[in-house]
Formats: sequence, structure tokens, C-alpha cells
Amino acid sequence: MTEYPATPNGAQRPPTPSGTRRIVIDPVTRVEGHGKITLLMDEAGHICEARFHIVEFRGFEKFIQGRPYWEVPFIVQRLCGICPISHQLAAAKAVDQLVGVDELTPTALKLRRLLHFGQILQSHALHFFHLSSPDLLFGFGGDPERRNIVGVLADYPDIGMKGIKLRKFGQQIIQAITGKRIHGAATVAGGMNKPLSPAERDGLLAEIEHIVAWCQEAVTLNQRIHMTYHAHRQFATLHTPFLGLTGGHGELEFYHGGLRASLPSGECIFDHFDYRDYRGILQEEVRRWSYMKFPFLSHLGKDNGWYRVGPLARINQCESITTPLAESARQAFKAIEPGKFVHDTLAYHWTRMIEMLHCAESIQALLLDEEITGCDLLAEHGAKQREGIGVIEAPRGTLFHHYKIDAQGLVTQANLIVSTTSNNQAMNESVRVVADTYLEGKTITEALLNHLEVAVRAYDPCLSCATHALGKMPLQVELIDHQGKRVNHMTKQHGQMVTQS
Repeated sequence: MTEYPATPNGAQRPPTPSGTRRIVIDPVTRVEGHGKITLLMDEAGHICEARFHIVEFRGFEKFIQGRPYWEVPFIVQRLCGICPISHQLAAAKAVDQLVGVDELTPTALKLRRLLHFGQILQSHALHFFHLSSPDLLFGFGGDPERRNIVGVLADYPDIGMKGIKLRKFGQQIIQAITGKRIHGAATVAGGMNKPLSPAERDGLLAEIEHIVAWCQEAVTLNQRIHMTYHAHRQFATLHTPFLGLTGGHGELEFYHGGLRASLPSGECIFDHFDYRDYRGILQEEVRRWSYMKFPFLSHLGKDNGWYRVGPLARINQCESITTPLAESARQAFKAIEPGKFVHDTLAYHWTRMIEMLHCAESIQALLLDEEITGCDLLAEHGAKQREGIGVIEAPRGTLFHHYKIDAQGLVTQANLIVSTTSNNQAMNESVRVVADTYLEGKTITEALLNHLEVAVRAYDPCLSCATHALGKMPLQVELIDHQGKRVNHMTKQHGQMVTQS
């Protein structure tokens, strides 16, 4: 925790109003990437402002311009070490369109789906067991010395070890298909680059029954925690629209489907919308204090059109899950608000485990499918296109990859709407709600500040993936003479250059 005096600090941050103090959590811990939370409090301890800031800049949309389209899936997966497969697959779907492929071979499609399920399983396991379970098992204000994965392994060794093994299994699937657990290569334009061998398939099958059982236990654990502690039902809760993909019959779908958006009441805004036309329903806004964009549903406007994506959105909106154990878990979840959406922010953890169970069941079914070890991996290319748009459901929510190329096949324009970006406004609102509820008028302690981090962690933000706002990056340049004396200082802030000698 850093507490700053109520005086401005040049271009680094805006002036703090007189009589207020600024409290900063920097960095937010147990999330992927770098972010901070700032609070402004007046002399009476009232919260004047609460914000979640993204403080790193990546710029992938810009520097992949000029690269050949076939390199894109492997470049963009470097956005992240946690969910690289999500970016590789979304980009691969866009590249398929660029080479005129509308339909993959059955084996190639099943390999991509298997890869995707493995990615989601390992990511969900990492987030819950390693990053979030310490808060839920020890309490939001628990001893920070124990409130971590080491503490979980010490006090709850069975839970901790099963979480580690679940993530390991997901990474083994990724390694079998791509050659590496992180940043491997699997997709090619119109298909996949290598088959899954029978030996690799059999090695994964040997563990799958344990994986399914452990996922069931994780669902039960989260259900019990969420329903036992009444405060969890209200913590950081927002009533928002939801957005996500669903299958042709409204089922939970991660790899390919149509976009569905719903109002907080559950009323459908649009259903099975062709994601290639996403620009007709989504707009993006940038704000000076964050490198992350703020998307919103166009016809609701930027003030009311922000929405949530990810496990809570997907489980709320889908009408079924195609695997039996996960479907039973979905029905138990929906039963807590019969006929309505569940808006509890901490229910992201519960729904995340339901999805992990679905992934485990789906992996088992695919490994038992004889086509999974087939060798027909590449579809015939068709007429080349100048534009491709790939959309999938990444672990954290709906992921958009949009590319335009020239006649030489070089990328001329790229746009990414990353899952965490879509949850950006919601995370800020959740931080504000928690600050108003738990910190208003209180003496600030580490335990109370951790409540703010708990709200952010519920969304499983991947901050590295989401930092793509352009034109807002502050820049400072200093001219130092041979004696080390500063002779000139220039600052660029919000598009304006200011020279200070």
C-alpha cells in the first residue's frame, strides 16, 4: 500500500483535490500482468474515486502490421504466457478466412477443439487454485503470510495438489498437440500441422477419469463456499448486460458459434449474431487514465452499454451444456435464481469450475473419438480474402481477432478486443462498489485493501493481453549533458508536448 500526499506530481498523475489523499495498490497481486488500484479519500474517510488502472503497454495491433498473415497466429500468442492458445486459435480462424477455408477437416477441427479445451482447463485451474482459492479458503482478510498457494498447500494439501495436477494435465494436452506447453505451434492456414499419435492419446486417456473426478470436486467446493457465506452473494455484485458465444441450439460453445447478448433482466438483445459483423454491435472507447479500451454495445450507448463476458456470462446465457456432469452442475447453479440471471461477481469462480468440468468431459469424449488420431489435417484453400475475423470464447471471455491484408498478404490493419478489455468497466465498477461498501469511513488496512483485489481477481483478468489503447501513452524525454546535468525535459501527455528547460 502506498499513500501519496495530496499534491500533484507533474505529468505522472492528475492533481489530487485539496483535502483528499490518494491511496494506491501497486501492483494488484495474484493476477496476470501489471495493474494498480487508486482511491481518493476525503478527510472524513469518504471514497471520492476508485479506479482500476492498467499500467503496461503492449501495442501488438500496431507492430504486426507489415507481417505476412501466416505468421500472425504465432506472433499474437506472445501476448501472454497464460492463454497463448486462445490467441493462436482466434487468429487461426481469421487466417482460415484469409485463405478461403470455410470448413476444416473433421480431424483438424477436433484437434483444435481438444487444444482449446486443454487451454481452458489449465487456465481455469491456475486461476482458481493458485490465485483465488487463498482468498476463499482463508478469508479476504486472512493472514497475508498464508494467503497464497504455499499456504493452501500447507493447510489444504489435497486441494492444492489436485489444482496443480489439473493444470499440469491441461498443459500436457497442449504439449502433445503443439510440441510445447507454452508458445508451441499447431495451427496452419486451413488446418493443423501434425497429427496426435495413438501413444499420445493413450497417455492422456490414462489420467482422464481422475481429472473429471477432481473437476467435480472443484465444482462442489465452490458451490459450498458461495452458498455458505451470504456476504459472497452481495460482494462486488453488479447487474449488467452479458455477451458471449452460444452454439446453434443455445448450448455452451467455446470454439465457434453466434454472439448472444442479454440485458440484466435476462431479456435477449440479439441472438446468434454473426461475429464477423461485430462492428455493427460493438464500439470501443479510450480513456486517458488506462491503456485498456472500454468496449460497449452500440445501441445501448457508452454509459449503459458496457457488459460482462466470461464464465458467468456464458453459464447465465447458455440454455444447456452438452456434457452430462457439467449440465447437472449448471442446473444447480441456475437454481439459486430460478428464471433469472445470477449477477453475483464471486459466482465467476463457481461458473469457472463448471466450465472446467465441461472441458474435462469433452476432452474424454474427444480422446475416445477415433478421428482424433487421423492424418487428414489440411482443407483445400479457396479464393483469398483481404479480411478475416476470428472469434472464440477464451477462458476469460469472448475474444475478437480482426485482420486486413494487402495483395502481398501483409497485414495492413489489426484490431483485438480481448476478454479482459470487455470486462474493463465492470472491474472498475466492482472496485468502486467494494470501496463504498467496505472502506467508506474506515481506517485503511491491508485486509480491507485486499477486498479490492478480490473483486478484480474474480474476473481472472489477463492484463498483458488487454493493453492496446493507442495515442494515450505518456512519454518523457530528458537531455543530459556530459556532466550528467539535465539541460532539457520534454513530456508528452494526452497528445500535448510540454517543454521544461
